[in-house]
Amino acid sequence: MKPRSRLLLASLVLLVLVLWSLAASADECAGGGSSDTGAFQRALAQGPFVALGASYLFGLGTSLTPCVYPMIAITVSVFGAKEAKSRWQGALLSLVFVFGIVCLFTPMGVVSAMTGKGFGSALGNPWVVGGIAFVFLALATSLFGAFELALPASLNNRLSSVGGTGYRGAFLLGLVCGLVAAPCVGPFLFGLLGWIATTRNVALGSGAMALYGLGLGTLFFVVGAFAVNLPKAGAWMMGVKWVGGVCLAYMAFGYIRDALSKETVHKLVHPGALYGGIAMAVLAAGLVMGGIHVAAERRKSPIARLSRPMKLASIVPAIAGLFMVISWYELPPELHWETSEQVALARATEEHKPVLIDFGASWCGACKELDEKTFPDPKVQKEGARFVALHIDASDDDDAAVAKVRQKYHATEGLPVVVFLDSHGQEAKRFTEYVAPDCFASALATVQ
Repeated sequence: MKPRSRLLLASLVLLVLVLWSLAASADECAGGGSSDTGAFQRALAQGPFVALGASYLFGLGTSLTPCVYPMIAITVSVFGAKEAKSRWQGALLSLVFVFGIVCLFTPMGVVSAMTGKGFGSALGNPWVVGGIAFVFLALATSLFGAFELALPASLNNRLSSVGGTGYRGAFLLGLVCGLVAAPCVGPFLFGLLGWIATTRNVALGSGAMALYGLGLGTLFFVVGAFAVNLPKAGAWMMGVKWVGGVCLAYMAFGYIRDALSKETVHKLVHPGALYGGIAMAVLAAGLVMGGIHVAAERRKSPIARLSRPMKLASIVPAIAGLFMVISWYELPPELHWETSEQVALARATEEHKPVLIDFGASWCGACKELDEKTFPDPKVQKEGARFVALHIDASDDDDAAVAKVRQKYHATEGLPVVVFLDSHGQEAKRFTEYVAPDCFASALATVQ
């Protein structure tokens, strides 16, 4: 094996081993997959195709960063696409280059997903969650310019000289592309691998990384296949890094939020419109200052002196605003219990809603289980938001008004009794014992 080939192979093995370790650590923090941290977790919840599409966009966004975008035209020239004898040859050379990128990243997705299968409950450990949050914050500060995730200069120079013209050269250049562009690729890549580890899905993980590689290679293919001249590199690339830093910082705080109890989250985040308005205002302030920072980076900008102070001033409100807005948006709606049957039925009639009636008592153990486990569950809260919820406190057996309501709904034999009325006022379902959240939510979903 030639020295250059041995160097390339050793570098790839080293990178895979490092990423294997990172993925395993990330999944130790991810536990059983209950966290909804980050854009990819939410995309996964909407289906694998959405998640794969998000992975492609993540790669495309990485190609717009200052470490990758300026090298596109140069790289295409190195493997000979611009000097190709025909458009088809240029397209094929560019396709081979992109295939090299995909071959670099796809095994990382497989390894990350496979290592994720060995871990399950560490997300409950606050030290582990804190460690993962620290890693994402470090990646964010890298994108904000505090430091660079770069390979040693000597190794970087050798990797840059790998390949040459022709199909073999195009493939080898694609294979090392992610390594050469590590300062900008690293934070995006590690964030994606951390998400893949939480899914523990090998097919989805390999597909996501393949799509990430395709996204990263798209502009290389366009330039090489169609001889397109891309817009000049400029201040807008600083905006791409700034947005990436804000998103990764949100993921750090998102892991911490998802490890907190529901009661603590409700103390930090309020579901009301006022909180949402304040959150949007804070985020808008951060975005405006971030925009001024990017504008000040333009060549001969009259406000160039404002670039650094606006960048520093924008970070906290942008991250805090994004955290507040997303947390507020994702907060499940709470069940608002009426205590008067007359008021509840009047609301249901006026709003054309079904009714959820809960008969409970302070001395009823199963009733307390419903109150503590079932009713606060996010799935139950989400489905229950369609209902008018009525709670009848039957603790006092001598209360004539309560006895009358219990008799009306045939809830006199014991507690708990939970009755569902459809939007026409007809009984659709009832439970007379504790019901687990998933079953209860499924039952709610059947009532219209």
